[in-house]
Amino acid sequence: MLSEERIALEELRKTVREETERRGRPLTACVVTFGCQMNERDSEKLRGILLAAGFEGSDSEEADVVIFNTCTVRENANTRLYGHLGHLNSMKREHPDKIIGICGCMMQEKDEVEKIRTKYRFVDIVFGTYNIYRLAAVLNERMVSGKRVIEVWDKEKGIVEDLPVKRDVPWKSGVNIMFGCNNFCSYCIVPYVRGRERSREPKDILREVESLAKDGVIEVMLLGQNVNSYGKTLDEPMSFAELLEAVCKVLGIERVRFMTSHPKDLSDELIAVMARNPKVCRHLHLPLQSGSSRILKAMNRRYDKEGYLALTERIRAAMPDISLTTDIIVGFPGETEEDFEETLDVVRRVRFDSAFTFIYSPRTGTPAASMPDQVPQEVIKERFARLLDLVQTIGSKQSLRDVGRTLPALVESVDPETPGRVTGRLGNNVCVHFEGDESLIGTIVNVRLDQAHGFYYIGTAVL
Repeated sequence: MLSEERIALEELRKTVREETERRGRPLTACVVTFGCQMNERDSEKLRGILLAAGFEGSDSEEADVVIFNTCTVRENANTRLYGHLGHLNSMKREHPDKIIGICGCMMQEKDEVEKIRTKYRFVDIVFGTYNIYRLAAVLNERMVSGKRVIEVWDKEKGIVEDLPVKRDVPWKSGVNIMFGCNNFCSYCIVPYVRGRERSREPKDILREVESLAKDGVIEVMLLGQNVNSYGKTLDEPMSFAELLEAVCKVLGIERVRFMTSHPKDLSDELIAVMARNPKVCRHLHLPLQSGSSRILKAMNRRYDKEGYLALTERIRAAMPDISLTTDIIVGFPGETEEDFEETLDVVRRVRFDSAFTFIYSPRTGTPAASMPDQVPQEVIKERFARLLDLVQTIGSKQSLRDVGRTLPALVESVDPETPGRVTGRLGNNVCVHFEGDESLIGTIVNVRLDQAHGFYYIGTAVL
């Protein structure tokens, strides 16, 4: 943590203490997250800063301070935010001391910031992805001056280590290994709002993982927009495969996950490291986006259908039990029925365990938004339904292959639907429900998978 940020945190702590005394009660703070695992991890840092400053954590938007950590990958993420703001506007009229803040990817879009500035004047603080660690300084300025603060940087200024963190659960944690993206897929806004790739130093990552292990964490997820590009910006380059192997050697860490992997640079070295390390969960999320080589070229994905299929064959040859999941976009500009059939062909041949399927959403500022031959919505919806039906049918059949096997599951919660049962997550990222109580939460239990129910199992603990 930079020295100026430590000073800002101490100043905010003083301001919070004084305001707590004035109101005669503790101040509360809530962080609302939209978006991906990267955003979730950023929110844990925001909560850590707020708790370190003396706020009490809250899950309610009735809190004294509400921070929205935004996503902008798809249009509906922006719509969701404005829906929340409309509700909070009336709350702020009743409680003028309430502070509302917005940060994250959406705030790196100049048009959205201007919209907030002019049409949502009740929003008190605005900051972006590059200066998320500046929360203490920005919030303190607002609390002391009473004036709104808008501080959005147009480029990154380095990686800040050792920020306070408030994890959602004690037994697992995300770990950022890099930030930004250099891929510039033609439909994607991420490189414009997250910036260019910056990799953390291996020593800082390993130090964080070791600290998490000492704190009781047994599962970590290594996070990056494209983890396969890790290390290319370091003074002493290190491959993601090498980093993954080093993380697996940390004592106390029993399971390692990562996302997201870009197919264009998933190396045979990485496949080999995954195959020989039992700590690496047998799950790989490998976005396809389209099965048409022509559409993939228009998307600037830098691989083709044949290359993707060959890659999945190498992965399955090395790890026959691996669970493959993916992302697929339906209705990219220019997509013909023949292109869509190519996508269905890949789904049938790879036999994904599950897939996140999306209707193409134009994002202003990306090349795809101005491409000709935008696909009519009625055509997109019809194709989307066909794809979803195929994905679900194959996924249900894939789940049957593990029935009867005994696999380790990390128990995450009590099953809210059935008393006397708990819910665990298998290495392949699928949930299993079995008899147990809350004492098992945070532990790894061997579970025999008795029944497959599409995308979850019913099992029996094997003690």
